[in-house]
Amino acid sequence: MPVPSEWSLAGKAAIITSDRRGWTPHLAAALAEAGSDVAVAGSASSDRAEAVSAVRAAGQRGVELNADLTVTADVEAMVDAAVSEMGRVDILVNNARVEFGKPFMDVADDEWDAVIAFNLRSMFLCCRSVGRLMLSQGHGRIVNVYTGLAERGLWNSAAACASQGAARQLTAALGLEWARRNVRVNAIGAGWLTTEPRTEEDDAETLARYIPSRRKGHPRDLAGLLVYLASDASDFMTGQTVYIDGGAMAHA
Repeated sequence: MPVPSEWSLAGKAAIITSDRRGWTPHLAAALAEAGSDVAVAGSASSDRAEAVSAVRAAGQRGVELNADLTVTADVEAMVDAAVSEMGRVDILVNNARVEFGKPFMDVADDEWDAVIAFNLRSMFLCCRSVGRLMLSQGHGRIVNVYTGLAERGLWNSAAACASQGAARQLTAALGLEWARRNVRVNAIGAGWLTTEPRTEEDDAETLARYIPSRRKGHPRDLAGLLVYLASDASDFMTGQTVYIDGGAMAHA
């Protein structure tokens, strides 16, 4: 991906959290192509290994970190390890998210807790731990990745919507709280994305026809904005969520 000089991440180091959706390799590669070293944190069953390989293929240092992102001690150790391996952390990308759909009256206590923990508690813990470091060094960029459910409701998705709405408010509040400390906190609201090759059948399905752009997106569609928000070029932007969704939010 061509990177404008003012968006360069050369000499910087990032942490990105991983999950099982397959987005992480594409987002981590975008950071690496812009010049950043990248530590990928998550469980062994996540896409962290593939993401680290993508970073190294782009010519940057990739570090694989094992962590349960919902456990305070694991997150603190993850940040310490990232600093030990890369010497610094300038960028945090909270990419880890779980999707969950079920009629509200059928949602069990442990299911609700698991969705909130993975989608929201992990973001809280990572922002707190990395934020402490960024505040002490006087600079940093945090990019939270969630979806349009941060603002829109969806049937059979109350737990997911609640976690996403809270993540949006966390982004706005931290963006304000840390604005004078040179730590910028922004977010990308992703639309319906897929890592599968695009086919004519995909374009004809009901969901694709609902999206004004008439296609599902790909994680690569987020890459340009991610690099911008991670760079010094975004210095006058904080607390904001930008939706990349093929026009779905505007369609509503």
